[in-house]
Amino acid sequence: MSSAAERAVLVQHGAASARNAPAHGEFESLARAAGAGIAASIANPRREPDPRYFLGSGKVDEVRACLADSGAKLVLVDEALSPGQERNLERALQARVLDRTGLILDIFAQRARSFEGRLEVERAQLRHLATRLVRGWTHLERQKGGIGLRGPGETQLETDRRLLGKRIEQLTHRLERVGRQRAQGRANRRRNSTPVAALVGYTNAGKTTLFNRLTGEGAFAADRLFATLDPLLRRVAVPGVGDVVVADTVGFVTRLPHELVEAFKATLSEARDADILLHVIDASDPEREERAAVVNEVLAEIGAGDVPQIEVYNKTDLPALVPAPAAGDEQMRVAVSARTGANVEGLLEATGRMLGVPPEPLAVEVAPSEGRLRARLFELDAVVDETPNDSGGWVMRVRLPRRSLERLVAELSPVRGRASSPEPVH
Repeated sequence: MSSAAERAVLVQHGAASARNAPAHGEFESLARAAGAGIAASIANPRREPDPRYFLGSGKVDEVRACLADSGAKLVLVDEALSPGQERNLERALQARVLDRTGLILDIFAQRARSFEGRLEVERAQLRHLATRLVRGWTHLERQKGGIGLRGPGETQLETDRRLLGKRIEQLTHRLERVGRQRAQGRANRRRNSTPVAALVGYTNAGKTTLFNRLTGEGAFAADRLFATLDPLLRRVAVPGVGDVVVADTVGFVTRLPHELVEAFKATLSEARDADILLHVIDASDPEREERAAVVNEVLAEIGAGDVPQIEVYNKTDLPALVPAPAAGDEQMRVAVSARTGANVEGLLEATGRMLGVPPEPLAVEVAPSEGRLRARLFELDAVVDETPNDSGGWVMRVRLPRRSLERLVAELSPVRGRASSPEPVH
């Protein structure tokens, strides 16, 4: 979208009711985040999408009339449209049509600042565009016939698809190189035994404001969706642990398109490989439980579902509700205000407790072939004692956070690193 606000008509699924107000409000926020001016919002109560237009014929007429009355030239649909539906709607409405996926991609394109972020956004956009190329080349979909025009050749559509495929392949190779560099950085942090705490949460929950409060940084934070896209990493002193790397990550939204989750797996790997997740939840949001569930679904999708969490209920300076943890709930809950700094020290203490060394040493069996693992444990000064076992190896008792020990075993064990890591026991 252009920098100037484009007037748009919004089409949202479901009837206009108080029950659907939060979802409708979020889509309006997405539209504004992309730079659109909202000319009108139309509810689409139809349950089953029309295979041709997605909307029913009567709703198409209503949107067409709204476009004529408002002078808007853009229609934003809060659903994922098929290429055919998007193309048919544009022909019927004589206006540009953008679905939810295309809108979020546009916002990501505006927000990406790092080299990696721009590559990820461009690849996601090209993959989305590849299914919609027919739109601009309907007059070239078939080879022209006639004298002098027969024979081998390539349609414009085929040429575009081939060029797009090459560009996507180039971007994938570049992202693989960037991914290897990031993996090297994570490996260095592991060798230095530096824990990582990743801030995750629904977009606009206050992650970057909390990141700034914890680190003293001045990262850009604003009251708008996807204000932060690129990951940031800084060191923070945590009581009982020492230096901890805090990572700020991209926020999530309801129905985050699957291709975006795939595109940003490299960025989100900071969350997957973290020692602990600080799940930031807007305590003043009436939809906080549903949005926390959305975040956990995406975390599970990227392989971070088993990473230990602290639920950080933010914005307690506003009218807010922090639920009491259920009986037997292992997740910790901390209430803070990132804006005022209230109880941030309590969050650091909770982080230190979860990352800290367990009171009792952990025992792990080290085979004779796992000399690198044994040497690394001694290098970290984590070994309490070791006892030879019958197989020629050792039973070592170590003082390390359980997750750190599991990672070392998986990384340095030539056999177990390829299979399953052992579960250290007391």
